[in-house]
Amino acid sequence: MMMKTFHFLIFVTCLVGTLVLAMRPVLAEDVVVSSSDWPWWRGPARNGIARPDQQPPLSWDERENVRWRAPIVGRGHGSPMLFGDHLFIATADPQRNVQVVLCFDRESGTQQWVSIVHEGGLAKAGKGKMNEKASNASSTLATDTERLFINFVNDGAAFTTALDFDGEILWQRRITDYVIHQGYGSSPAIYKHLVIVSADNKSGGAIVGFNRETGDEVWRRERPAKPNYASPVILNVAGKDQLIFTGCDLVTSLDPLTGDVNWEIEGSTTECVTTAVTDGQHVFTSGGYPKNHISAVAADGSGRIVWENNTRAYVPSMLQNDGFLYVTLDAGVASCFRCKDGEPVWKARLGGTFSSSPVLVGDLIYATNEEGVTHIFRADPKKFEKVAENQLGESVFATPAICDGRIYMRVAHQEDGKRQEYVYCIGE
Repeated sequence: MMMKTFHFLIFVTCLVGTLVLAMRPVLAEDVVVSSSDWPWWRGPARNGIARPDQQPPLSWDERENVRWRAPIVGRGHGSPMLFGDHLFIATADPQRNVQVVLCFDRESGTQQWVSIVHEGGLAKAGKGKMNEKASNASSTLATDTERLFINFVNDGAAFTTALDFDGEILWQRRITDYVIHQGYGSSPAIYKHLVIVSADNKSGGAIVGFNRETGDEVWRRERPAKPNYASPVILNVAGKDQLIFTGCDLVTSLDPLTGDVNWEIEGSTTECVTTAVTDGQHVFTSGGYPKNHISAVAADGSGRIVWENNTRAYVPSMLQNDGFLYVTLDAGVASCFRCKDGEPVWKARLGGTFSSSPVLVGDLIYATNEEGVTHIFRADPKKFEKVAENQLGESVFATPAICDGRIYMRVAHQEDGKRQEYVYCIGE
């Protein structure tokens, strides 16, 4: 497996305000992220909630409120990650048979470098292989402010790679063998001196804590031999930091420092994609195969499932705000549930199919469907109120990053009969 770093442009392609959070952000003890950063999957507090005191645009298209756009070679569903002056994103180029990390200047959109992480070994879509909707670059990068971390499945195994801010590979570790069933999209999580990663699959998976500086394996938790696609998330719930992981028919809580089991119950479905959220007392999980479900699990170790329903929230992760759960269903319906008992409050049809997860800014939810339509509506438990609707591109699977009053979106257009991806910076 060859690894190269190319520094050329030819190869084209927010700490959250606590007043809206039910829990504090869980960060590495020596990691300080700016309120203007989006340092990992689902934002600073890992829950899809952006800093509330910003005003991103309510209206845009291919020209209006576009500060810049930059082409991305190949395809990926990983979200943009922003830190300091840079935007980082992963992609896979089937023409060159490579998986890469790209770095752009955050202000101008100028591509600064391309780092080849894997050469060869890409999975192919088709019957018995990767899902047609999946990609070879569906993970979102994370940073500990000194290094970048990315997960890829390549040549029958899942790997975590650490890079420096010039794109040079510092270390690369094999998580586990990996049998492609639908695809892979688990993103790394930073906690204290660790980067925590996962790779559930039919050959038997694992959750692993690597030392983020050296790549040394600190702990490993073996998993059932079942397909699953969730990302590990560290939440402060029931009075302590817990690593929450769903899928393989389990809801699992681990000590993020040691990998020891806090508690584990049969409380999810087999295949989950979404990342769990919390109101500080419950863990909210959802899945879509072989059954549809949203559930609230007591996070105190009692093993109690407080409530459950058969709503299909398979791919887009949920939002929790002020005691209410906001969900954009795969089938294009927005729903609101009361956290304490699961009571449905309202639902409204948005239209289209959703894979991207919603993002909350203040009292507004930004939710983008696969056809590139972003619906903006209020996080109001009393009623559904739509604020705006915007079209950009023809294909969107990645969740946007919203920070510093700007929206960073990964969007695909059809150009001359071919799919072309871009990163957009949308801002007034």
